[in-house]
Amino acid sequence: MESEHQKASLHSPLIQSSRATTERREVLEEVKKQLWLAGPLICVSLLNYSLNIISVMFVGHLGELALSGASMATSFASVTGFSFLVGMASALDTLCGQSYGAKQYQILGIHMQRAMFILMIVSIPLAVIWANTRSILVFLGQDPEISTAAGEYAKLMVPSLFGYGLLQCLNRFLQTQNIVFPMMLISGVTTSLHFLICWIMVFKSGLGYRGAAVANSISYWVNVFILSLYVKFSPSCKKTWTGFSRKALHSLPTFLRLAIPSAAMICLEMWSFEMMVLLSGILPNPKLETSVLSICLNTASTVWMIPFGLSGSVSIRVSNELGAGHPRAARLAVSVVSVLAIVEGSLVATVLILIRNIWGYAYSNEVEVVKYVATMMPILAISHFIDAFQSVLSGTARGCGWQTIGAFVNLGSYYLVGIPSAIVLAFVLHLGGKGLWLGIVCALTVQLVSLMIITTRTDWEQEAKKATDRVYDSIIPETTVS
Repeated sequence: MESEHQKASLHSPLIQSSRATTERREVLEEVKKQLWLAGPLICVSLLNYSLNIISVMFVGHLGELALSGASMATSFASVTGFSFLVGMASALDTLCGQSYGAKQYQILGIHMQRAMFILMIVSIPLAVIWANTRSILVFLGQDPEISTAAGEYAKLMVPSLFGYGLLQCLNRFLQTQNIVFPMMLISGVTTSLHFLICWIMVFKSGLGYRGAAVANSISYWVNVFILSLYVKFSPSCKKTWTGFSRKALHSLPTFLRLAIPSAAMICLEMWSFEMMVLLSGILPNPKLETSVLSICLNTASTVWMIPFGLSGSVSIRVSNELGAGHPRAARLAVSVVSVLAIVEGSLVATVLILIRNIWGYAYSNEVEVVKYVATMMPILAISHFIDAFQSVLSGTARGCGWQTIGAFVNLGSYYLVGIPSAIVLAFVLHLGGKGLWLGIVCALTVQLVSLMIITTRTDWEQEAKKATDRVYDSIIPETTVS
């Protein structure tokens, strides 16, 4: 009788109402946490992304050759350097995030030092590639004069490569601890100073367009210096930063097992977008096609910073909760961010469609370019909506430590489906630039569906156990380093 009474009470309206209220409160709390994280992360991404844009804007006042050289060097640097470093540093989303959730605070500093050490080593061969930019571009059939200008610009950007790697490690060390507002403020200060540094280096130093490359290096290192001071002296990092340790030189393969697939995940996606611009150069009327595709890529990259911020926030929330042994909370975080991504993707896609007839004027006064951009914007809107959703699922993958799976998904999506589809649509069906971007839409769709299947089939209890094992496997006993 007593058990029947207990069962009946569990289904009473009062208890059900209480459960519903608790669930609503949990959802609202999760929304607040994610927006609190995503807002500053979006700002940090936009501010860091703007450094290269500001430099190129200053160079644009020096003439067409200088602008072409700086633009080509910036694109080359992104493909051959920055993308690798962003990808490898993303391993810290898993390692630092889960360690912080498990309250193994002392390990975060070790993970960051290990990442810094490896990224500095990786930067050396990348620096050699940058130093030979001119020869590589000429070999690839680019204009010799523009290649020479790009080569000089890239050589002077080499110091920024090392600064950028350290910056990525510091940012992830802080964001996995939910310390995002100081990052945003420091990035804002650095970007503000960058205007002054660019003006001095480009117009007053006698370096001309080369001064913009030097300004980039200075600004990245200024950002690293200020963030380092914050980490060293802020009470917020007192538990997680205890100074340099030889422990960072141990368990390097553990970091690489996540870092290499992380880099592949990021690079495979970024390279496919750049390849679309290269393919546009062999279409009929290549000047028009390349100009429009470049405008679309620039627009897509800018608005992508919003879902990228959401991606960062869910990566933090999932890794923290799995590390803390809260699988239900991790699952809730994924559900909440998915809804946020759908809302954001819908709003931005709508704006892109509404401004389609005027957006081209922001880049060109040519009527032909403006009209072509207008026809591309609806396709761009669709791609952003899909990209927003897949970005947060990619963030979930980083939070869980699924980088290897993500790398295979991206390889299949972009190189087995996306690029072949783009070639067929653009060159066989003669859709031109629209065909190339529709190929990207195909890739994003396959990527989204694959990540959705993986996420919906996830055993969150098992993921929490894996996170616990990963955290405690990374703890180095004192006897091994004495």
